Amino acid sequence: MTDLVELERRGVIAHLTMNSPGSLNALSDAMLAALKARFTEIAADKAIRVVVLKGAGKAFCAGHDLKEMQAGRQAEDKGRAYFADLFARCAEVMQMIPALPQPVIAEVHGIATAAGCQLVASCDMAVAAEGTRFGVNGVNIGLFCSTPMVALSRNVPRKVAFEMLTTGEFIDTPRAREVGLINRIVPHDALDAETSRLAETVAGKLSAAVKIGKRAFYDQITLDLAAAYDHAAGVMVENMLWRDTAEGLQAFIEKRRPDWAE
Repeated sequence: MTDLVELERRGVIAHLTMNSPGSLNALSDAMLAALKARFTEIAADKAIRVVVLKGAGKAFCAGHDLKEMQAGRQAEDKGRAYFADLFARCAEVMQMIPALPQPVIAEVHGIATAAGCQLVASCDMAVAAEGTRFGVNGVNIGLFCSTPMVALSRNVPRKVAFEMLTTGEFIDTPRAREVGLINRIVPHDALDAETSRLAETVAGKLSAAVKIGKRAFYDQITLDLAAAYDHAAGVMVENMLWRDTAEGLQAFIEKRRPDWAE
């Protein structure tokens, strides 16, 4: 099953490839299970510092497997239980990404539609090839992208998200970067190299600091301003008391490379 999501280790960086090009890497039941298995594996692997998530073939991810969803209607309840379980499993996988200790970078090309766009929005950062298109276009076939909306509306301004959701129109890479859905745009033939450079930059930092920072980022973002500052201050106190942080500060003062234990 995990072969649906291939894992390649490049030093301390894990490259995950959704490997179902014939379905445009649709989030089938099997694909969701494979992603969950890989994220579970990576969460427990302290040697991995950064994760890159990509898709094989012509596209990053085309969203849910519509044929599989239609087949679910054959049940006596017309699919109610299956659909509830499907969207719960998808939500679980999406929430695993910000919960991972390691930063996750989406490497996007072709299209990222519906739950595929949700997947991009769920990642911590995203690099996209020129010409990539993004959409939450379920409304075009009568299905409002309500679950993709959750991640999208936490990435882009509300009015942008609502327009995308209600028109079903796609946005291009310049617009995606403008509204904050992606970080960088590169030529297609430079996509892997540029994403790897970003991953290597992050991987070169004190890993424990990045991990505590990622957790604090998501913990504080839903709090009101005063509570967010209180929470962040406590995290910084904890961080400041580490041996490697003391060494990092002293190395900066002495204009030398830090001698970190990790």
